[in-house]
Amino acid sequence: MLDHYQSGDWRADRVVITGDLIQDDTAEAYDRFRELLLPLNMRMHCVPGNHDIRDLMRKVCCVPPFSYCAYEEIGDWLLIGLDSCVGGDDAGGLLGPEELERFSATVAGSSAKHVMVCLHHPPIPMGSTWLDTVGLRNGDEFLQCAQSIGRVRIAVFGHVHQAYDKAHDGIRIIATPSTCRQFKPGSDDFALDDQPPAYRRIALQADGGIDTELVWIDDD
Repeated sequence: MLDHYQSGDWRADRVVITGDLIQDDTAEAYDRFRELLLPLNMRMHCVPGNHDIRDLMRKVCCVPPFSYCAYEEIGDWLLIGLDSCVGGDDAGGLLGPEELERFSATVAGSSAKHVMVCLHHPPIPMGSTWLDTVGLRNGDEFLQCAQSIGRVRIAVFGHVHQAYDKAHDGIRIIATPSTCRQFKPGSDDFALDDQPPAYRRIALQADGGIDTELVWIDDD
């Protein structure tokens, strides 16, 4: 994926990484992650996934140019990362009262006209029996909070290893497939798809518009 991006002529201003940076629970894996992405030479917003170890992740992602569940104003936009992980062996997600309050307070303190939220777990059902048991348990509460704020235009998430892009009550909800293996959409039980790795290009417009393109990294 990095080779594909660097060999092309499209250039980003920021990178958003929506969790599951590593899987083997080691500090060395986070060091390797950092080494791989540093050559991009841009700010990288990271949020934890259920496979991440928060204490190890913070040591790497709290050091610039990386950030951990941080926020940044970029022109007319506010970008904010939220921690939706429960922790331990629980793969599901939850945005606790403190995290929702931090979300609301951060947006209230910003003059940005538009807000982009980044988290790991999907706030809406994916239509996959097994996957919907490990989504964001209070997704409705999060969406109600986002709608009450009035400026949230987009929420992007990982976790589901498949594409998703639909509007829910005026908020665009977007998932990007994994840079590794994909899950089969609509499956009752855990199943892998044969789709290749992918990443997503997102352009945030000054008027609140959003342009996005999904890039599949196939053998060609």
